Amino acid sequence: MPERRRLDPLAPWVELSTTAQDWESADPALLATMLGQLHLIRAFEETVLELAGEGLVHGPAHSSIGQEGGAVGSIVGLGSTDAINGSHRGHHQFLAKAINHVSGGALDPAALVTADIQTVLQRTLAEILGLAQGYCRGRGGSMHLQWFEAGALGTNAIVGGGVPLAAGNAWAQKHAGTTDVTVSYFGDGATNIGSVLETMNLASAWKLPLAFFIENNLYAVSTTVAESTGEPRLSARALGFGIPSWRVDGMDPLAVHLATKEAEQVMRSGNGPAVVEVEVYRFFHQNGPYPGSAFGYRSKEEEAAWRARDPLDRVAREMIALGQIDPASIAAVREQAQSAMRDAVAQLLEADPESAGKRRIRPELWPDVDFVNVGVRGDASELNGLRTLEPTDYRGELETKKFVDTVAGVMDRRMAEDARIVVLGEDVHRLNGGTNGATKGLAKKFEGRVLGTPISENAFAGLGGGMALDGRYRPVVEFMYPDFMWVAADQVFNQIGKARHMFGGENPVPLVLRTKVAMGSGYGSQHLMDPAGIFATSPGWRIVAPSNAADYVGLMNTALALQDPVLVIEHVDLYAETGEVPAGDLDYCIPLGKAALRREGTDVTVISYLSMVKHSLEAVELTGMSADVIDLRWLDRASIDWDTIGTSIRKTNSVLIVEQGARGTSYGAWLSDEIQRRFFDYLDQPVERVTGGEASPSISRVLERAAIARTEDVVAGLEVIKLGLGTR
Repeated sequence: MPERRRLDPLAPWVELSTTAQDWESADPALLATMLGQLHLIRAFEETVLELAGEGLVHGPAHSSIGQEGGAVGSIVGLGSTDAINGSHRGHHQFLAKAINHVSGGALDPAALVTADIQTVLQRTLAEILGLAQGYCRGRGGSMHLQWFEAGALGTNAIVGGGVPLAAGNAWAQKHAGTTDVTVSYFGDGATNIGSVLETMNLASAWKLPLAFFIENNLYAVSTTVAESTGEPRLSARALGFGIPSWRVDGMDPLAVHLATKEAEQVMRSGNGPAVVEVEVYRFFHQNGPYPGSAFGYRSKEEEAAWRARDPLDRVAREMIALGQIDPASIAAVREQAQSAMRDAVAQLLEADPESAGKRRIRPELWPDVDFVNVGVRGDASELNGLRTLEPTDYRGELETKKFVDTVAGVMDRRMAEDARIVVLGEDVHRLNGGTNGATKGLAKKFEGRVLGTPISENAFAGLGGGMALDGRYRPVVEFMYPDFMWVAADQVFNQIGKARHMFGGENPVPLVLRTKVAMGSGYGSQHLMDPAGIFATSPGWRIVAPSNAADYVGLMNTALALQDPVLVIEHVDLYAETGEVPAGDLDYCIPLGKAALRREGTDVTVISYLSMVKHSLEAVELTGMSADVIDLRWLDRASIDWDTIGTSIRKTNSVLIVEQGARGTSYGAWLSDEIQRRFFDYLDQPVERVTGGEASPSISRVLERAAIARTEDVVAGLEVIKLGLGTR
C-alpha cells in the first residue's frame, strides 16, 4: 500500500465571527460611523431604484441593498491614501470610500450630513444619471465610478476586470515606500475568472499589499454558486497561492471590520496579499427594483430570511443593547439620510412640463454633446519643449548600430534618467536581454525595475495599467508576441485603452506596450500576427512602428514622454540589421504624428511601415516607377500625418498601401477607407493594397512565405498601379 501524508496549505484559512464581547469592546465612535454610512448608502440606493423605476436611470441600476455591511465594515478603517476598486455593483464601496475621505473616517449620527457629504451624494447620483457634474462627467454611470482623490480607483463593468489594475496600484504603493494597501472588490462569479486567479498568483509571488475582497452574494444573475463551482467556499481559492484568507458573515459589519483589520496587518507589514470572503445577499434582482423571487430563481422565504439579517438592523440592535443609541435616534439617522437624498434629487430633477405628475432631469445638467470624443487620448501638451530631431536631416557624427542594440540602448538611457520607468514581461530579466536581447543589460543595472513575470498576460498587462493610472511609475510592458494580446484583450482594450475616456477624460495612462512582428520566423499561426490593424480600430491607443534604428530612438523617446498608452511595434527582420544613428545621442524625439518621405516620385504614393518600407523601396527600384514612398511611423487615428499623405496624393493621384500581415486584421483596410473619404477627388484609380493572405502564417516554410507579403508582392501591386496609369 502507498504511504499517505496529509498536506497542509502554506497560509492560514479561518472563519471569523463576532461575540458579544467584540461588540462591547468596539469603539462606540466606530459603530456610530458604521451606522451612519450604512444608512447613507441605503438611502442612496433606494433613491437610485426609485429613479430607475421612473425611467430616469439610463442603463442598469445594480443595487447593493443588503450588501452594505461588506463595504462599510471593510472600508471604515481605511485612510484616503489606501485604495479600492470594484465591480459593476459598486455604489456601496464607492460611497463608503468617498464618505470616509470627506469625513476623515468619523460620522456623528446626530449631525450626519455635512456639506461635503451632501456633495458626495449629489455628485455620485449625478454620475449614475449620466450628468456633467458627476465624478466621471457622466461617462461612467452606475458601473464606472472613480474619484482618485478619495482613493476610489474605479468600478468596473467587466467581471474580474479591475483586479489586475488593483495589483498595479498595490505594486506602486509598495515600491513607493508606503504602508498603504489596495482592496479589490468582486463577486462570486469573478472567482472563476482567469484574470483574478492570475492576479492572485502574481500578487502572492511579489508580496503585494492587495486584498482580494470577495462579496459572495450566492448568485450570479440567477445561477447559484453551488452550480458554478465544486468549492462554494470561495476563499479557498487563496490556498493554492499561499495567501492567508478569512471567511466572514457579511451581514455583520463589525465581523467584516475585524477580519479586514487582521488582513491589513498582513499587508501593511510587507507579507503580501490577503483574501477576505464575505457572505452577503442582494435584496433585489441583478438589476432594477424587483426581488429575485419575481423572476423565479429565489423563493420569498429565502429572501425574508436574509432580510431579517439586514446589516443596518444588526448594528442598530447591538448599539441599542449597549445603550449607545435609542430607537428614536436610529429613526432620526434614517430620516437625515433620506432627507439628504431628497435634497440631492431636487438639485438634479424638475417637474416634467410635458408629462403631468412626472419628473425629468434638468436639461442644463446634461453633458455638452461636443464632449463625446474629448479625452479619448490626451492633447499631447506634455511633449511641448522636448528636443526633436528628424534623423534624415541630421548632419553630425553618425555611428553604426544594430537595431536591437538600439532598442536596449534607448531604454537604458531613459531608465537611467527617469526612475519611474519599470519594465515588465515574460523573461525580460533573464537570457541577457529577454528572448531577443531587447532588454540587454537592464536587469543588472536597474535592480528591481526589470520584472520577469509569470506567464499571465491578463495579470501583468493589467498590473501595468494599474501602475500607469497610479501615476508614480511609468510601466513598459512587453508582450513576447502580439498574438498574446488576445489572451489579455480585456486589459489591453477594455481597461487600459478606455480608461482615460471612460472615467471622464482627464486621468493620464502613461504606459508603453512593446511587441514584435515575427513573420518569417517559423513560429506559426499563434505567434506571427501584425497587431496594427486591431489597435488602430480600438480607442485610446497611440501606435508607433519604426523602420530603422535612428527612428526607433526618437519614436520610443516620444512614446515614453506621452501620457497616453502607446503600442510600440518592432519587427524581428529589423533586429539584426545595422543602421546609422546620431553618435552618442539617445535623447532626441521624433515629433508626434510626423511621417517620413523615404523617396520622391510622381506616379504613385506608396505608404508602408516597419520592415515593409525596405521592401517597398526595393520594389520601386525593380519596377523603375517614380514613387513617393511614405514611412508612416505613427499609425493611430489621431497621429496619422495627413499633411504628408495629402500632399503626395495630390501630386501622384494614386495610392498603394503596403503591409505584410493577414488581410483579415489588415491595417491598410482602415487606412484605405480613410484615404478614399479624404482624397477621393484626387484619386484617378482605387486605392491598391498589398497584404498577406487570409490565413495566419503556417509553420511550413513554403506556406509561411505564401501567407506574407515581401518585395515581389509589392512589385505586383505596383504593376497594377502601372496598368491604371496607362488608362488615364
